Amino acid sequence: MPLRITTVDAFTHRPFAGNPAAVCVLPEPRPEAWMQDVAREMNLSETAFLVKRADGFDLRWFTPAVEVALCGHATLASAHVLWETQALRPDEQARFHTKSGLLTADRKGDLIELDFPANPENEATVPRGLYEALGVPLHYVGMSRFDVLVEVESEATVRAMKPDFGLLASVPVRGVIATTRSSSPAYDIVSRFFAPAVGVNEDPVTGSAHCCLAPFWAGRLGKQELVAYQASARGGVLYLALRGDRVRIGGHAITVLSGELLV
Repeated sequence: MPLRITTVDAFTHRPFAGNPAAVCVLPEPRPEAWMQDVAREMNLSETAFLVKRADGFDLRWFTPAVEVALCGHATLASAHVLWETQALRPDEQARFHTKSGLLTADRKGDLIELDFPANPENEATVPRGLYEALGVPLHYVGMSRFDVLVEVESEATVRAMKPDFGLLASVPVRGVIATTRSSSPAYDIVSRFFAPAVGVNEDPVTGSAHCCLAPFWAGRLGKQELVAYQASARGGVLYLALRGDRVRIGGHAITVLSGELLV
């Protein structure tokens, strides 16, 4: 029986920007190898698979290469699909049971707001090969549960970075967050995210990275609410609110493609 699969651009209000994710709502669990094959076929940074349960949905995320423990943009895309297809009422909270615990999403006007665990970093020594792979001066290096965070000198530096992805893939982390204060009055912070170790050289907009960026910049800027821009080629905007050990991540989403998976 064909399965509906939907591509959603997340953290943007216009098509062909933000971060695309594929979303597939399954009638019952499928084997992990099958989900990985579908994610490889979709060839997006993440494909999300959902299975309904009594108190929400089981949710898993796959890159073309591996399953990951946390993904923001594909969670936002999943909530968008559930509301758009009327699997949830417009005022109903989306509840996702994941490898990172219970995650929720709510509609806030024209935004979708995710409730995620904060993932603060601690100052760390520079991992072997990181400086050579990034090729820019590093003002600060920290390590979170998943990623290395590096602060660089300016937004121009962030935008101009051209990492050596082959070398960067050898750094033993999920990904590298490069960040600095924004030079634009429209945003507080700017970042990019590189994850060749999990099959994604540069992720266009990374919700889970902002679980680290929110506490990092809240302390430095003295602000609990931040507007963030991820400066990939596609670009995306995230609205952050640090609430204790949780981060609220707001963003827009738009469906760009819907079809049937025949196998």
